[in-house]
Amino acid sequence: MAYQRYMGYQYETSPRKIQPEYEPIREPKRKKKSTYNNKNNNIEKLKKNEDKQNSNSKKKLANKPKAKLKAKVKVVLCIMFGFAILFSISYRNSLITESFNKKEQLKADLGTLEKENEQLRVSIENSLNLNNIEQSAKELLGMQKLDNSQKKYVVLPKEDYVESATDEVVIEEDLSWWDKIVKFLTEAN
Repeated sequence: MAYQRYMGYQYETSPRKIQPEYEPIREPKRKKKSTYNNKNNNIEKLKKNEDKQNSNSKKKLANKPKAKLKAKVKVVLCIMFGFAILFSISYRNSLITESFNKKEQLKADLGTLEKENEQLRVSIENSLNLNNIEQSAKELLGMQKLDNSQKKYVVLPKEDYVESATDEVVIEEDLSWWDKIVKFLTEAN
């Protein structure tokens, strides 16, 4: 069986309606009193409506550039506001990234310093070894161990050369002239 295309109604194919530049002013309907008065009133109303429409269309035409300008200014301000928000967000993110990079650099520096400290600690421990000290003294300074011929013994008597503090220590203070007078008077009594 052959394939047949359905040629039915297609949606949204009607043309758009063009909006008028002005809206006609409509007055509420009133009850008819008389035919003659209504005709005159209708003519007067039509004239008034035409005058109003002409004046309104002139006002609207005069206000259209201002309204368009205001709309354009609004759009530009909204766009500028959006860019300002995006700029502040990107600036904040750049500050965060910069501080993160500083932190990472400090961590790397800390790791390097810790490695150096560990190496220095190991080298200090190795240099404090008595065998290493003795070897460096022999090689670098040309030192030797003492022989018995180089040793000399000193005999000291068993007396104590330290004197005991039996005398009372008197500390004289610099007294003011008033204190000297008071001291003199108290000692005289």
